[in-house]
Amino acid sequence: MKLENTVATKALFEIDEYIDKLVKKIELLSYVNPLNIEAEKEKFFASKYLTDPNFVYPQIDFDKFKLHREFFSMQIELIDDVRLKNLYEEIIYFYSGLIQCIETIGDGKKFYYNSLHSFGTPTEKDVENAKFILHFEKNLEAEHFKPKYSASETEEKFRDFSKRYDFSYQIKYSETMGAIAMVLNNIQTLVINTNHTFSENEIGVLCNHEIGVHMVTTMNGLLHPLKIFSHGFPSNVETQEGLAVFSEYMSGNLTVKRLKELAYRVIAVDSLAKGYSFSKTFRLLHNNYDLEREEAFYITTRAHRGGGFTKDYLYLTGLKKVYDYYQEGKNIDLLLTGKVSLDYVDDINYLIDNGYAVKPKHITDSFSENKNTDKTIDFILQSLK
Repeated sequence: MKLENTVATKALFEIDEYIDKLVKKIELLSYVNPLNIEAEKEKFFASKYLTDPNFVYPQIDFDKFKLHREFFSMQIELIDDVRLKNLYEEIIYFYSGLIQCIETIGDGKKFYYNSLHSFGTPTEKDVENAKFILHFEKNLEAEHFKPKYSASETEEKFRDFSKRYDFSYQIKYSETMGAIAMVLNNIQTLVINTNHTFSENEIGVLCNHEIGVHMVTTMNGLLHPLKIFSHGFPSNVETQEGLAVFSEYMSGNLTVKRLKELAYRVIAVDSLAKGYSFSKTFRLLHNNYDLEREEAFYITTRAHRGGGFTKDYLYLTGLKKVYDYYQEGKNIDLLLTGKVSLDYVDDINYLIDNGYAVKPKHITDSFSENKNTDKTIDFILQSLK
């Protein structure tokens, strides 16, 4: 559909372009990952799990107040399509919340409350789902769980996997990140943690999670007339992470071990809501739930970084929502159009129908056929409330 060259259309694209310019400065994960995780881990273990880590964070390289002002000075009222006007208002409020998160990183309760505003916190039902998963046994003796591959060997596996997709991206290394690998959307880059030795299963998980969804939605997001698909709709994290774990499931790489990892994250974030310190959350995971201390440390770090980062519980809630959406026979490809959210499916269709967006070019490889053969995984996903 050809777009009409009206004043309102021109205003929409100018606002969209301006938001895109502003949000390139606010990749939250670039700021919230501590720079001294490994050094603080050694100190924490030496203290017998009693002295909370003192994490150091990257410097913020933008003027926070000026950025807020620029977001709220845009003339949204010039967009005469009420639906689009409301969408862009919600986008501006969403990004303003992320700026508040970034500007309070390391500031204890302030950051936690801003994180709560942007990402929410687990409900009682979410915690019950996590505890349900933790009742299942995991087989850690299987060969595909054994650490074998260095970061550079893992890069080769990623590059080989990526040949099935018609796009290219950068790969970089980091020794200061909490995750073992992650996609940085704004620079189309996959970052690999050099401190980690990867197992066969982890590589299968990461290929389908990071490249099969996060990189796919990054690349699809760049193809639209409007740039909001690239920098992200409000509440997109739950849907994007849910899609990414669903890709692990469809490719046959989702295991009870992995589901338990996501459940532990819910427990860790719930402990924030209960006011637990870093060391108390760690001891909860390590002592009460018998989680090995290295994994307990990293899951606790993910939840407590910045002062209390609640995002991690959304992997499990997102997986359940995407799984149910797929089981209902709905069009899952629509969720690959960019950094979008299930809450905005009707808006995505509206934007495509009116020429503001296009259907996804790159489709997650695993979505073409369900390769999961583990009946326990299906039972768990069907049983989650």
